[in-house]
Amino acid sequence: MKNIQTALKKYSWEINKAWILFLPIIALVQGCDNFVDTNPPLSQLSKKMVFEDIKTADAAASGIYINMRDGGLFNGSFNGVTYKLGLYADELDNYAPGINFFHDNSLFDAEAGILDTWTKSYSQLYSVNALIEGVSTSAKISQKEKDRLTGEGLFLRALVHFYLMNLYGAVPYVNTTDYKINSRVEKIPPSEMTELIIRDLDHAKTLLSTDYNSPQRIRPNRFTAYALLSRVLLYAERWDEAADAASAVINSQLYSISPISSVFLKESKETIWQFEPNGAANNTIEAQLFIFTAGPPPQVALTPSLLNAFEPADQRKVQWIKSVAKGAEIWYHPFKYKERSATGTSKEYSIIFRLAEQYLIRAEARSEQGDLIGASQDLNVIRARAGLNGTSAVSEQDIKSAVLRERRTEFFAEFGHRFFDLKRYGMLNGALTGIKPGWNNTDNLWPIPAQELSANPKLNPQNTGY
Repeated sequence: MKNIQTALKKYSWEINKAWILFLPIIALVQGCDNFVDTNPPLSQLSKKMVFEDIKTADAAASGIYINMRDGGLFNGSFNGVTYKLGLYADELDNYAPGINFFHDNSLFDAEAGILDTWTKSYSQLYSVNALIEGVSTSAKISQKEKDRLTGEGLFLRALVHFYLMNLYGAVPYVNTTDYKINSRVEKIPPSEMTELIIRDLDHAKTLLSTDYNSPQRIRPNRFTAYALLSRVLLYAERWDEAADAASAVINSQLYSISPISSVFLKESKETIWQFEPNGAANNTIEAQLFIFTAGPPPQVALTPSLLNAFEPADQRKVQWIKSVAKGAEIWYHPFKYKERSATGTSKEYSIIFRLAEQYLIRAEARSEQGDLIGASQDLNVIRARAGLNGTSAVSEQDIKSAVLRERRTEFFAEFGHRFFDLKRYGMLNGALTGIKPGWNNTDNLWPIPAQELSANPKLNPQNTGY
């Protein structure tokens, strides 16, 4: 998909491909070539076929999760924000040959990784909106299932828009498949986008059940929407609401803080939502990316500054990080996921949301409200699991600083938490100046892809500094 305007107007191949991925039933009935040749590719007949019953509609929804797992923002390999933002901030060092524009702070508006994140995200949003629209007009799906699938779609729409906003700043909010509307799409400021994201999540909460659709927790439930909502509200500095949303998850009794050794196993009680691997014997894409057994590292390794952030007794450093030596040199890689190869059955799924974040969100929100005792209690839940004593922080500022340090050691190599935390705290310059060549504050946003600006002038102006 080259850009929002022309791709959605002309129904480009990327959009067709996304639909094929998440609507396997159409591919089986029509064949890929016929589906691509259809103009528009989603004829009314196709829509009726997909949403004829819950089985085909659910297959359509499953395809969206597959598409998100295998490409775009939440992919565990080179396309995802875990890799890109780990390099862009101060978590990962690059060892692969050649220039890495993220690690070297040399991003520009025609860089392929920037474009890939943008186009895959809007392609996925198109698929999500098609799901919501298709379910709404189905005459044969029960209201209960309509609510579930719509709630899932609203959650996913909020999630993708939230990441796009935090990466690119002002971006378009897309909530339809109507190419006439999408061809005129414009950027909206983050404040307005935040309200639209919150609206989608508030609606999703009313539709999603507290129960999971499967025991593996691979489809979001109501508390998954609460988990994202708490993060959105925290970033918006709406402290009381963020604390309330996090409390809804913590108090649900569906989740519990797991021992360090089992946090990233597929049966972990800490998991709120996760991606199932591609194949019953496979494990995570993240493990394939990060784990190496001989030096020097083939791709990336953890930075010395991250290693030095851990307190001496921290069991996260012991169990979630592994060293590889060659002679006198030692490198370290993330070892949260430990199964790089296939096993008899899958042992690890890629976790997107987990309970620890909710405790640290509530700790931060409580500290901002002056509830220092409650903030310390939440912070100490995570510290105790890591084998650490309770925090020595007493003042409001010390507790907020302690929460930020805890977030760094808890969420390293997980979906860009470190970059976003530095950004919202106004600490990017202090952390990255001298580490990244030519770093300045305008680098807190990525450039909007050049071909997007060329195709749709309404996306101008370009972000400052590019």
